[in-house]
Parts: sequence; C-alpha cells; structure tokens
Amino acid sequence: MSSTQPLYRDQLPQLHNQLLVCDGGMETTLIYHEGLTLPCFASFTLLDSISGTATLKKYYSRYAEIARHHKTGIIIETATWRANPDWLEQLGYSAENLGTINRRAVSLLAELRAEWSVDIEPVVIGGVIGPRGDGYVPGRQMSVAEAEVYHSAQMRIFADSAVDIVTAYTMNYVEEAIGIVMAARAAEMPVAISFTVETDGCLPGGQSLRAAIEQVDTATDCYASYFQINCAHPTHFRHVLADDGQWLDRIRGLRANASRKSHAELDASTVLDDGNPEELGESYQQMMGSLRNLSLIGGCCGTDHRHIAAMCQAVLCQAVMS
Repeated sequence: MSSTQPLYRDQLPQLHNQLLVCDGGMETTLIYHEGLTLPCFASFTLLDSISGTATLKKYYSRYAEIARHHKTGIIIETATWRANPDWLEQLGYSAENLGTINRRAVSLLAELRAEWSVDIEPVVIGGVIGPRGDGYVPGRQMSVAEAEVYHSAQMRIFADSAVDIVTAYTMNYVEEAIGIVMAARAAEMPVAISFTVETDGCLPGGQSLRAAIEQVDTATDCYASYFQINCAHPTHFRHVLADDGQWLDRIRGLRANASRKSHAELDASTVLDDGNPEELGESYQQMMGSLRNLSLIGGCCGTDHRHIAAMCQAVLCQAVMS
C-alpha cells in the first residue's frame, strides 16, 4: 500500500494493547531547547520553510530512536495543534490555507513512515486537532453543534489523507470534545479525545474526568476509539484513577507534564521546568495497575526524548515483571 494512504485505520494496533511510543512536548521542546520562536505555540509554521521542516524531522527522529531501542511501535502526530480556523486567522493565514497546512503536515509524516517502516513496526500516523480557544482555560464555550461544524473541515482533510487516527488534544470542556467526536463519526474517521486536567484531577470547569469520559461516550454511543490524559503532572490526577470502574479501560494514553506546577504557574513562567525524567517514568509504571489498557506512552509540556525514554524503560520493565 502507498505511504500516502492510511495503513492502520481499520485495525489500530493501540486497541490491541501494542505499546506505541509518542513524542513529548513538541512546542516547549522547540522553544526552550531549540531556541525557536513559535507564535501562539504554532509549530506548523515551521513547515513554511525547508529549514523548519528539517527541524521537525530531527525532532520526530529522536522518538523513532526510542522505538527502535525498545523494539516498540510508534505513533507520529502532525504539528497541527494550532492549525484550525481561528488560530490561523490570528497568525495571519487565510482560511484557504487550512487544507494546505494540514496536508503538508501529514505528507511529512507519510515520508517518515516510509523511511522508518524498515525497522519500526508499526508506524501509526496521527492527525492532531487542538481546541478552538486556549488549552488551559475554556473561555468562550461552543455548543456541541457549533463544535462539530467548527472542527469538521480539519477532520475531513485528515479523513482524505494518510492519517490513521485523529486525536483532539487539550480538550478542557465536554461539549467541544463531543462535537469533535461527532465530526469524526460523520467523516468515518477514528478519533481519540485527550483531556486537560487541573491539579485536582478535574477538568478546568470542575467536572470530574470520569464524568467527562462517560458523558462523551453517552452522547456519541462510545464512538471514540479511546481517551487520553494530557497536560498535567501525574501527582495531579493519579488519585482519581483509584475510582475503579469500566471508564478506566477507556483510557489508553498518557501525555503528562514534566512539571508539578499548575497551569497558571506554567503560563507565568519564563523558564522551562523539565522536572525529573526518571521520576516521571516511575510514575507511569505505578499507574499501570489502574490503567489496564495503557498503550500510548508520551508527554506534554516540558517533556522531551529523555522523559519518554525513561517512561518506556519503566513501563516495559513492569510488563516483564508482570
């Protein structure tokens, strides 16, 4: 099959508990470690130049090396967290650029998959959708119908590409998440929802993670392939995983922050808090007892290839001991 076509859309390996390496905090890595300027945290802007595209290739390759070392699969995801209409307008792009930007991001990953598939199996391509507003603060909230309409164009672009699954990251209220799942169902596209939680383990509006997952599933007949937790340190949400139930089996991915700081503290910070990679890896190992279907290992703000390597080492050691 051509590398420009989806390879795993009909049989996602992560749904069969195959461990996939994810990347870390793309934007914080590029800004603080690479010294780049990313307006509005928009990494897709790098695709506008040959040098920027080379930087993204180098970034992704670090995680491919981790997958090779540990003999796991990998999911590589598009640099399109900000590539939706409102953010494009704020960044000075026209509405007509929506398709070009998102397709360019997918093409880069299809090229990498063709190269890496020689010694990494599987290489899953993920399309990334971000919130219409801020990733930390809900702000103006859309209805489910509004969210479905707003995100449908980006979803259709991914559906007509090599993307195997779309993941909506930093979702901080349920209506937008439901609208995205509805858009995915209309496009016949696999989709995952990754929720942002605060230091109390709840969504920014105060809703519990369990209630949010169950509400999305009830409203969409469980259409989402799975859920993830992102943009919080494990100490912020580990306690909610003690609330046993079938909802925990719907969580297959962790994308934790390196820092224990709150979102407000991180927003105000001018230096990167990259925490302790080994400690973060051990915390993933400790959560495996609650998250029985954990199969996507990655990070969010402040994490980089060091953290992901430590996570994989810890998780794989636990799997061997079990």
